[in-house]
Amino acid sequence: MIRHIKTAQASVTGSTDSAVTKTVEALLAKVEAGGDKAVRELSVQFDKLDRESYRLTEGEIANCINSLTRQEREDLDFAQEQVRKFAEAQKAALLDIEIESLPGVILGHKNVPIQNVGCYVPGGKYPLLASAHMTVLTARVAGCERVITCAPPFQGKLAEKIVAAQALAGADEIYCLGGVQAIAAMAYGTETIAPVDMLAGPGNAYVAEAKRLLFGKVGIDLFAGPTETLVIADDSVDGEIVATDLLGQAEHGANSPAVLITNSEKLARETLSEIDRLLKILPTAAVAAKAWEDYGEIIFCDTLEEMVEEGDRVASEHVQVMTSDPDYFLNNMKNYGAFFLGARTNVAFGDKVIGTNHTLPTNRAARYTGGLWVGKFLKTCTYQKILTDEASAMIGAYGSRLCLMEGFAGHAEQANIRVRRYGGKNVGYAMPADPN
Repeated sequence: MIRHIKTAQASVTGSTDSAVTKTVEALLAKVEAGGDKAVRELSVQFDKLDRESYRLTEGEIANCINSLTRQEREDLDFAQEQVRKFAEAQKAALLDIEIESLPGVILGHKNVPIQNVGCYVPGGKYPLLASAHMTVLTARVAGCERVITCAPPFQGKLAEKIVAAQALAGADEIYCLGGVQAIAAMAYGTETIAPVDMLAGPGNAYVAEAKRLLFGKVGIDLFAGPTETLVIADDSVDGEIVATDLLGQAEHGANSPAVLITNSEKLARETLSEIDRLLKILPTAAVAAKAWEDYGEIIFCDTLEEMVEEGDRVASEHVQVMTSDPDYFLNNMKNYGAFFLGARTNVAFGDKVIGTNHTLPTNRAARYTGGLWVGKFLKTCTYQKILTDEASAMIGAYGSRLCLMEGFAGHAEQANIRVRRYGGKNVGYAMPADPN
């Protein structure tokens, strides 16, 4: 039987606040109409940063890289190498194909990189430099021709570590721009910023809404909501490690869901006690405590099957499994953004360093999509060709009749003219080809 030991007091609806939508629509329209002038005005208004050009110079970028300590540079290089290594392996799994489906009929597909990509790296509350690895570097591995990136200033100055990460990841152009104005500038283009074909990267509610509203004009990676975490655990672990991993993600924001699914009531009670203890010493407790109070849940299940059922229902962005057999969930669960299997790993490893991408589906979108990966920056485009007259006439005869079944005479004539020319058969205009 499934029951709640702690129930969330609020729920993330996935719907957008109409006031946010109205604000974002106005900001997008301002940038679309005003170009660079509007971008500058909004940057001064929201980020208190006034520059003639928001594109960083080579000297500024070099200064940001040189500001890293030796250890910071080594750590950044290590993290980016892990992300690159996994992205390259993913790309290697994506093969172009070509088959001869019938004699003389060739069908194929090619994985074509998106030409122009804009990557947003958030940095208002925290300088999330890891997002540079996950977006810029992954797009670069995919083979995108032009990868540009924006990040807001941090505490009124260039976010040096973000800029260093953007540059080391391989960005072609780096802009010190944040918020809706950054997203709009990349999507619409300005007098000095060429527009992109796709936007990628997380951000606050305004950035997320800007991407949602621009979807269609440009591609986007995901519709993003508040960070979520789900821990699935049994009595093979203790309450301290479970509580640590729940609060480690709850600190993202006051509306970040953190959920425990367990078949151990003892572990559930221990976790509650440990959360109370840790919130007294965690520096980000003000945020994490609010998230846990409003969005935290503990769900007790009798069986592994019930745990899988609940896990699929929650469909969390991050699913950390700390049980005696984590692979049981890998083999049976269907809805998750990313798995973190076993107590030796955790979501923070995935967020920062291990190599899998941290841009993942939220708001139960894991029911129908995975996260950002090298394949998101590639278009799988099909092609066909016919090598013989006989094959053209044969396909044409079928096509003629099938088009007319749908009432498309013009389509049918595209087929018929080839039956006449390559098959030597007389087919009446807008009439079905004879099957004999």
